[in-house]
Amino acid sequence: MTETLATDTPDAPIATDSSQPRTGRRPWFGPLLRRLHFYAGILVGPFILVAATSGALYALTPALEQVVYDHELHAPVSDTSLTLGEQVEIAQESVGVDAVLTAVRPAPEPGDTTRIMFAQDGLEPSESRAIFVDPGTGEVRGDLVTYGSSGSLPFRAWVSDLHRSLHLGDPGRLYSELAASWLGIVVTVGLVLWINRLRAARRQAGATRPKRRRTVYRRVLSWHTTIGAVVVLGALFLSATGITWSQHGGANVGELRAGLGLLTPAVNTSLADAASGAGDEHAGHGSAGPDHTGAANPATFDAVLAVAQRVNVNTGEVEIRPPAEAGTAWVVQENKSSVPTEGDTVAVDGTTMQVVDRTDVADFPLAAKLTTWGIDLHMGLLFGLANQLVLFVLALGIGSMVVLGYLMWWKRRPTRQPRRLGGPPPAGGVLRGAPWWGVVAIGVGTIAVGLFLPLVGYTLAAFVVVDIAAGIIQVRSRRRDAGQDRATPDDLHGAQHGRDIA
Repeated sequence: MTETLATDTPDAPIATDSSQPRTGRRPWFGPLLRRLHFYAGILVGPFILVAATSGALYALTPALEQVVYDHELHAPVSDTSLTLGEQVEIAQESVGVDAVLTAVRPAPEPGDTTRIMFAQDGLEPSESRAIFVDPGTGEVRGDLVTYGSSGSLPFRAWVSDLHRSLHLGDPGRLYSELAASWLGIVVTVGLVLWINRLRAARRQAGATRPKRRRTVYRRVLSWHTTIGAVVVLGALFLSATGITWSQHGGANVGELRAGLGLLTPAVNTSLADAASGAGDEHAGHGSAGPDHTGAANPATFDAVLAVAQRVNVNTGEVEIRPPAEAGTAWVVQENKSSVPTEGDTVAVDGTTMQVVDRTDVADFPLAAKLTTWGIDLHMGLLFGLANQLVLFVLALGIGSMVVLGYLMWWKRRPTRQPRRLGGPPPAGGVLRGAPWWGVVAIGVGTIAVGLFLPLVGYTLAAFVVVDIAAGIIQVRSRRRDAGQDRATPDDLHGAQHGRDIA
């Protein structure tokens, strides 16, 4: 929401675009972008604002977890130490026979607890019941439900669900997909309009910083454009990575990555493949896997971890998963997301203690590395607190742009019509002055984007309907006021808009 709302003001006539060369053909591309930016900002702005606000809160939750769940996550440092097997047995006694052991995360540092996770009836998909055990004394310090591969505790999981779906389930996910899909488009169009504004300004330096000695409207516009220029790259990153979690656009992204062979390699846990020498680095990727057998021997956790540490596991933050079904291997995976090089995985035969397969982040294709790092950055996990603070400030910047955009819209409302919520959109009919190849390019691009990001296509159609309805209302209003002796500037603009509906 950058330059669109700067048009249609007494000091910025809608029919003038000084960034375009004066030729016989009426400028069309800049006005078209301003019109798109206007409608997207007004109609999709609330979704972006909610996503930015909830995202700012979520960015801080990894750090807040350490405070909120200090008792569960930490324990007094002790001179004694229990084996993983002993800690697993203590956790099993705590949960009873109905829970199935699914994973163990040993205490990464002295003063931390071991997290032992179970599957149990009544939990939602991707949820686990976690028992937090003091590795020094065996004290059970907590019993919480965790969510996802990141192991989010209840507070972070609640904020995550708010950010993702407003706690409305799958229907609510449409809001976040709409926000992520349009955020990239809005900021890209805003960037182009900002560049055009710089080219048209007499003094470029004055156009790139907030102005204090201007009208209220121009001051708000200056802040809007300045903040937009600062956060544009971060907003594009959040838009691109956010789409990967969406229902419709995310599915298309997944199919595209699979078709191009860009999926992240995963270990092959099949013991039969290991015995025959066969393997597939992508086997099982993206699958939730079958139910766990529940037959894991607690004492095996220590032995499997020791094998993995001799192979490629060199960090304290790991997760050990017993076989998902008969004929499969144990898996030990580094989960220290704050370091981009940590994420190695090894599969171990629990009977022979032989390595079945391994993956090393250093050997991942570049696209797979970028995908993993992008997701961790979006979640505030990569580089720890620094990542979280940058995301927090970035989200606040995006939200402030939306608020400033609405403030400009309010300031542009006609003074003779105090009941109007805001100013009129930029003049329509811009495609009438476009060359045939421009119309074709716009049409093909719109269809392509609509197919890849379905919610963008649907909302574009909604924009057209709203635009036509607004034009009809303005035409009728002009006819009602046709008996006035003298037309006002607002009347003239309404007449033009009614004739030029795009």
